[in-house]
Amino acid sequence: MTQSETVTPQPPVETRGPDVTAATRETLEDYTLRFAPRHYRSWTPAVVGISALGGIAYLADFAIGANIGISYGTTNALWGIAVFAVVIILTGFPLAYYAARYNLDLDLITRGSGFGYYGSVVTNVIFATFTFIFFALEGSIMAQGLELGLGIPLWVGYALSTLVIFPLVVYGMKVLTKLQLWTTPLWLVLMVLPFAYLVVSHPESVGDFFAYRGQDDQSANVGSVLLAAGVCLSLIAQIAEQIDYLRFMPPRTPANARKWWTWVVLAGPGWVLFGAVKQVVGLFLAVYLIANIADGAAIANQPVHQFLEIYSDVLPHWLALTLAVVLVVISQVKINVTNAYSGSLAWTNSFTRVTRHYPGRLVFLGVNLAIALVLMEADMFDFLNTILGFYANCGIAWVVVVASDIAINKYLLGISPKEPEFRRGMLYAVNPVGFGSMLVAAGVSILVFFGGLGDGLTPYSPLVAIALALVLPPVLALATKGRWYLRRSDDGIDLPLHDEHGNPSGEELTCHVCGQDYERPDMVACATHGAYICSLDLSTDRTGEHVLPAHS
Repeated sequence: MTQSETVTPQPPVETRGPDVTAATRETLEDYTLRFAPRHYRSWTPAVVGISALGGIAYLADFAIGANIGISYGTTNALWGIAVFAVVIILTGFPLAYYAARYNLDLDLITRGSGFGYYGSVVTNVIFATFTFIFFALEGSIMAQGLELGLGIPLWVGYALSTLVIFPLVVYGMKVLTKLQLWTTPLWLVLMVLPFAYLVVSHPESVGDFFAYRGQDDQSANVGSVLLAAGVCLSLIAQIAEQIDYLRFMPPRTPANARKWWTWVVLAGPGWVLFGAVKQVVGLFLAVYLIANIADGAAIANQPVHQFLEIYSDVLPHWLALTLAVVLVVISQVKINVTNAYSGSLAWTNSFTRVTRHYPGRLVFLGVNLAIALVLMEADMFDFLNTILGFYANCGIAWVVVVASDIAINKYLLGISPKEPEFRRGMLYAVNPVGFGSMLVAAGVSILVFFGGLGDGLTPYSPLVAIALALVLPPVLALATKGRWYLRRSDDGIDLPLHDEHGNPSGEELTCHVCGQDYERPDMVACATHGAYICSLDLSTDRTGEHVLPAHS
């Protein structure tokens, strides 16, 4: 089949295999490896946006803010948080827009943004790592709450905080939207009231907060600011979790454009505004405990104790303890359903492409939870700064490279194809532009982080990752003349990919392998049967007989 040939649909010629049967149960699989179709995206922009923001209810921000403040002092921590917020907003916007506009998760976007069909597997592993690290962190916080409130041993609490998540994530987006919407109001009240109470009833705590110089009595300095920012930037991969919700945005039309843009910005890069506020509040509460509570330094970075002490100022101990435990449990459930959901998507996506076998999302939901449980039992909470500082270099390299390819290579230079591509056969296996840029940026920044280029440069590892990840994609794209983006530019189907408003087409075609109907963006012409084939069946094609040849 040549580049210009198209096909007309034929009756199904193959029987449905076990992989395909599992994949068609979309109430469970939630379009794990493919474009999210129009008929499934029945939610309003507000519902999708609120659901996405519900996933940032985690208490890890309180612990992160407390840890960097205790290590580097309030001034350095605040500047570090500001640096973190600016980087997240600038890199998160192009990714969030692409996800909401074209209804793809970040892995599918990454494939066509400089990495290639198999090249993005490594970024999926980076993202999966993010999900179980933060699942373990939130699970640890919940276990601390259960131990404090109910006397449950930590190791049992770790297991309980893991097992309770599994049934909530089984049915994907349909259950997650309801869970996030119902729990958000109570969570907001329980989180905001303690901070407001302290500011009003203990105004001197504000002065103590700004005067706090950390455990080592540090003044303001660039090195400490960057070290603090590096820890915060470990959260840069959170945009991928936001995108796992944003891909279900309805089509953007003139009638809903304002609401669509509002929620894409707020629930996309805008998540960092809420995250930064929580980090500042976490530091504020930590400083208050250190200054006013006996042995406060020992518990200042533990969110459950932060809230318990503040509640205890105005409420009977039993009620304060109850509210603190309720807040911890709600927060842990809200974020860890997202961590577990996104992790299951990432693992399944990588495994299916490498092995060409689709085991079902629920298998890797179990895998992700098991890894997180092992981390919790290993007490990862005690070396949080080191874990997050190291991980930040990998996350920054990935996200900034993709953002650079979209903003610079697609829109400024016009080298990278503007419309995203994710289907097998349309992309080369590996594109050196993004894949090479990420490896160099991550490798050099990790070397700097561990002092390989001198201890004086260690604080600058996040800047090294950002600079290399921003500059290398356009340099390599120009050097390769965009040669490795598209293996072929024509998918063999003579129907438009987009409607009159530029949204992915909702026209349905029948896959001749599984006999299921899928929307136009998910389909490709089959190389051998004169029919159409869906993207997942292409992914699980072990012989490659269905894959279109490269264009000449």
